[in-house]
Amino acid sequence: MAPLHRWDVSPAEARAIQQRLRARVSRRNSLRWDLLQFVAGVDVSVRDDVSRAAVVVLDFAEMTVVETATAEQPTPFPYVPGLLSFRECPVVCAAFAKLAVTPQAALVDGAGIAHPRRIGLASHLGLLWDLPTVGCAKTRFIGTYDEPHETAGHYADLIDDGQLSKRPGELIGGVLRTRDRVKPLFVSIGHRIDLPTALDLVLACCRGYRLPEPTRLAHQAAGRK
Repeated sequence: MAPLHRWDVSPAEARAIQQRLRARVSRRNSLRWDLLQFVAGVDVSVRDDVSRAAVVVLDFAEMTVVETATAEQPTPFPYVPGLLSFRECPVVCAAFAKLAVTPQAALVDGAGIAHPRRIGLASHLGLLWDLPTVGCAKTRFIGTYDEPHETAGHYADLIDDGQLSKRPGELIGGVLRTRDRVKPLFVSIGHRIDLPTALDLVLACCRGYRLPEPTRLAHQAAGRK
C-alpha cells in the first residue's frame, strides 16, 4: 500500500489533499461477482482520544466470519466535519495490514462520494487499498431525498442540494431500505464501483438486520455500543 500523502497535516492542508485526490476516485465498476469470495466491513470507534478500528472479512457466499483484525492508536486528528478520513484512515489501515486474507471489496461505515468534496472515508480507503469500496453510512451527511418505500430493497436517489458542495443536482448516492419499516442506509460509491453495484452489494450482504453483516460485525468488533 503506497502512501498517498502525509497524515500530519492541518485541516486546510487536508482539504487541499481531498481536492487533489478526488479526481482519482473511480466511479466505474470493477467488482466481479464471479470472483467475489471475501468482503470486508470497516468501522471505527473513538473513546477518550483513542481510536479503535475493526476490519472484519466475511465469506461472501455464506456471510460467515473468516478473519477479524483490530488496531488501536491515539486519535491523530481533530473532529472536523468532512475530514473524517484524516481521523480514521491511519488506524483502519493499521488493522487492514494485519489481515492474512485479502478481500475483493469493502463496505465502510462512512461516506464515499456523498461528501462535499466527493471523497469521504470509503473513497479515501479505496484509493489507499486500490479496492472496490462502498460508503454505507447510518446517517446523511449531505444531500436531499424522498423517503423510499418502507419495504426492504427499495431505495431513493440521494441528490446533492448544493448547500455544502455548491454542486446542486448531482446524484451522489442511494437511500436504501435494508429492512422493512426501519430507517434506511445512505449508500454511495467509494472507489472502483458504480452505484447500482454498490446498492446490490449492500443488499446481498444483509441478513435481516438494518446493517449489512460486514459493517454490523465490524461495528461490534470496534467496540461501538
